[in-house]
Amino acid sequence: MISAIRHRGPDGFGFHETAQAGLAHARLSIIDLSTGDQPIRNEDGTVWVVFNGEIFNYIELRRDLESRGHRFYTQSDTEVIVHLYEEHGLEFVKALNGQFAIALWDAPRRRFVLARDRVGIRPVFYSVVDGRLLFGSEIKALLASQLLRASLNPDVLGQIFTYWAPLPGHCVFNDVHTLPPGHLLIAENGALRTQRYWDWDFDPQQVDGNRSTDSYRQELRTLLIDAVRLQLRADVPVGAYLSGGLDSSIITAIIKTLTDTPLRTFSLSFADAEFDEREFQQLMVQHLGTDHSEMVCTQASIAADFPRMIWHIESPVVRTAPTPLMALSQSVRKHGFKVVLTGEGADEVFAGYDLFREARVRRFIARNPASKWRPRLLDRLYPYLRNAPGGSTALARQFFAQGFEHLDRPVFAHLPRWQTTRRIFRFMHPDLQTRLATWDSLSAMEATLPAAITGWKPLGRDQYVEAQSLMSGYLLCSQGDRVAMANSIEGRFPYLDHRLIEFACALPPRLRLSGLNEKYLLREAFKDSLPQVVAKRVKQPYRAPDGVSFFVDGKPVPWVAETLSRESIERAGYFDARAVALLMRKCAAGRAIGFSDNMAFIGILSTQTLHDQFVRGTDYRRYTH
Repeated sequence: MISAIRHRGPDGFGFHETAQAGLAHARLSIIDLSTGDQPIRNEDGTVWVVFNGEIFNYIELRRDLESRGHRFYTQSDTEVIVHLYEEHGLEFVKALNGQFAIALWDAPRRRFVLARDRVGIRPVFYSVVDGRLLFGSEIKALLASQLLRASLNPDVLGQIFTYWAPLPGHCVFNDVHTLPPGHLLIAENGALRTQRYWDWDFDPQQVDGNRSTDSYRQELRTLLIDAVRLQLRADVPVGAYLSGGLDSSIITAIIKTLTDTPLRTFSLSFADAEFDEREFQQLMVQHLGTDHSEMVCTQASIAADFPRMIWHIESPVVRTAPTPLMALSQSVRKHGFKVVLTGEGADEVFAGYDLFREARVRRFIARNPASKWRPRLLDRLYPYLRNAPGGSTALARQFFAQGFEHLDRPVFAHLPRWQTTRRIFRFMHPDLQTRLATWDSLSAMEATLPAAITGWKPLGRDQYVEAQSLMSGYLLCSQGDRVAMANSIEGRFPYLDHRLIEFACALPPRLRLSGLNEKYLLREAFKDSLPQVVAKRVKQPYRAPDGVSFFVDGKPVPWVAETLSRESIERAGYFDARAVALLMRKCAAGRAIGFSDNMAFIGILSTQTLHDQFVRGTDYRRYTH
């Protein structure tokens, strides 16, 4: 089982086995290189732990635990976990500042505990088979037990083809579950239970209406600088991703002030100018004087790397975006680095996405749907898109008016995105279309939300749904952990320090989204640290070429033609072969330029590839040889 995920930890293996429990660990050595091998035990060997990730405040925790009489035998961050558990029981996890998937065995109590970090940076999968609880950082580990047989769940395919990710706790593989972010799973006395220990909270009662903007700005600077300081802790060199956007530029600027060593930065650029941001990347490189490496992504490289990407993320996707990021992490590894800080999470925490601005405009229009002028605000959205939905007033009215009848529901902001993605259903096998026809996707998502959400301001509701769906289920997984760990790289996310999230949740909404100016307070707090053009730059989401990458001179690349052949489609049984053939012809002719066609193509291709690799057992390397 541990060998199946050796790419996550190629520096060593460790095991602890008893009649009741077995723990295994693949190590990526970052802290305490000499004595930090896992599993780690307490003083008398009754509590054992393995974990993936980092505990950033381990030094402070260790001092406190030593003052209480606990004895340590390593210098690792792992060891604080067992002693915290001895001291606080199941409450131990609340003291941790980090990103983690923890498995802990308490032998005297015959209690097993799984813990996942607050926002879902590190993955945890589990399954119960014939009374046995299996767990691992990837599904490959569970399948390697040979107690499970891989098969895909059509209902979860419907979730992915709506929200881009499964609902919290769900997995596209039958009989496999994910532990949701901020949760514990406890197996004890023959029973299995989950409990939440942390959540995002946008309760308006938290907002201090008497505080000045400058006071908030100063606190934000202090918190983010401290988050970066903690996340620079490592016994190996630490680099940073530099996209050219506001978020990663702020992180690199802070790092520059915290270390005397040359700052190593890495960026991704594209041969296709529509997606390329190297102008802004080079501006920041010159501004900070970093030692910089750039990796250029082409459409051909996306097609070549796509099968390996699916092997590592273990899920269908509707975009190719994870593929270039996997190549970038490979470049980082080749340059001798194991750790990079990134700007991921700032958009969720400080309301940076166009979705939040779009929802504000849609709510404004909904108050006077007959207005000729209100829809013109949509012109300020999506300036970077060639085929923006706001490109014409008529199209904008039609597209953004979706879901006005759901104006007061927590999921209102997400309806246009979900409706666009759900068009993939048209290509599914008729039996699956019938199966999913009565599924209420809005109610299904709302059933996972806290009851208190109805009392929050609209922006808080929008941010919560985004964090619980797209961020934890897709971004931190498919574009984060999985594509970085494919090349044994640990990504770190200062914006997702829980102290920073709690601070941002308690901000007046105008300091997150001021009018249509996203991340207002973040920009104000760090505008003097950046070139003006970067500080004022409008958010441009990271994107990559999609369907066009898989066709050359009007023909699909060979492995795509095989994977999407009529025989392959009919054998797998997820999609309608005739509809897929029509879509293929449209893509080959260069006429699939809209979001829905591109997402459908990538969704179909990724599902078929996943099926081939995991259900049929095809080695992903055969696609590129």
